Amino acid sequence: MTKDTLQTPAIILDLDKFENNLRTYQEAAGKHGKQIWPMIKTHKSTEMAKIQKQFGVTGFLCGTLDECEKLCDAGLDHIMYAYPVASEPSISRVIALSKKCDFFIRIDDPDGARLLNDAAAQVGAAVNYTVIVDSGLHRFGVEVPQIAAFADKMKELKHLVFRGISTHPGHVYGCTSANEVPAVAAEERDTMKAAAGALRAAGYKPDMVTSGSTPTFFDAVDDENISIYHPGNYVFLDVIQMSIDRAKEEDCALTVLASVISHPKEDLYIMDAGAKCLGLDQGAHANNSIKGFGYVKGHPELTVYSLSEEVGKLHVEGKTNLKVGDKIEVIPNHSCSTANLTDYFIGCRGAQVERIIPVDIRGNSTTKKAK
Repeated sequence: MTKDTLQTPAIILDLDKFENNLRTYQEAAGKHGKQIWPMIKTHKSTEMAKIQKQFGVTGFLCGTLDECEKLCDAGLDHIMYAYPVASEPSISRVIALSKKCDFFIRIDDPDGARLLNDAAAQVGAAVNYTVIVDSGLHRFGVEVPQIAAFADKMKELKHLVFRGISTHPGHVYGCTSANEVPAVAAEERDTMKAAAGALRAAGYKPDMVTSGSTPTFFDAVDDENISIYHPGNYVFLDVIQMSIDRAKEEDCALTVLASVISHPKEDLYIMDAGAKCLGLDQGAHANNSIKGFGYVKGHPELTVYSLSEEVGKLHVEGKTNLKVGDKIEVIPNHSCSTANLTDYFIGCRGAQVERIIPVDIRGNSTTKKAK
């Protein structure tokens, strides 16, 4: 089967580009003696996590407990959950994971930590954790001046095992040009150096210093303090990465294949892919520099300027050779959103369809546990 015979819309994964992205980032990490524990909420696929492991990743960062459990059940180890927990069901799942695999949770709140510790004490469990450090996103995290005092409070919780510190410089996605990114990476590096130094001065030994994002990766990968990096979007890349010169069009591995189905006006075409394929993301964390809702490969004269749920409007600026019946590929603004909107990727090499890769960690676990 060839790509041009596929039913549209279709979510296409260019396997050559995908593998090249994995190889490029892994080689950079290896050059500096670093580990990659990628954030897998980008793709939500057990099979893709296994491919990442084949390319050399050491562990995984997860955005949901479903993701953690699925990777653990698949025999993958060194799993970190990115957020604290406070509800009883989540606490129980964290404790169960801690018994089954090399599992880590991130913590920044002493009250939530005590809830987890008390539950672990009841069953004689121990839970590894890293302290979340605020490196500028101002979402989760302990600020550097308070890091040692926070660690002192955590010492009272005997069923939580301190392993290090973690951060996410997610405010980099507020950058609107490439020249703004290095400053965020410098803040990431400086914050983790200061946090690790403060802890060591207070007698603590953070054996894990973890951080990362796709945009700051190459500016921070040689840092002498950070040992583990967590890029996520690097597997696909997208228009947001292109907007800050962290990717070129030819690097982007995930696209939406669509058909042109109508030409109602001279400067307007309609495609059969809408918000349920591309999402409505035009950036994150205050980034408003993105034009439209995706980039049409090979057609710079087109702007995806409006999306309904199942169709999209293409505005023409100047001349185009587009016609009804043509197939086009659209690079999403945010590939993570597109991945979350499909049950599978259609893996292609060139024009040939090679394999179907399931997106098997997308659902919520509530229905499974309610049966």
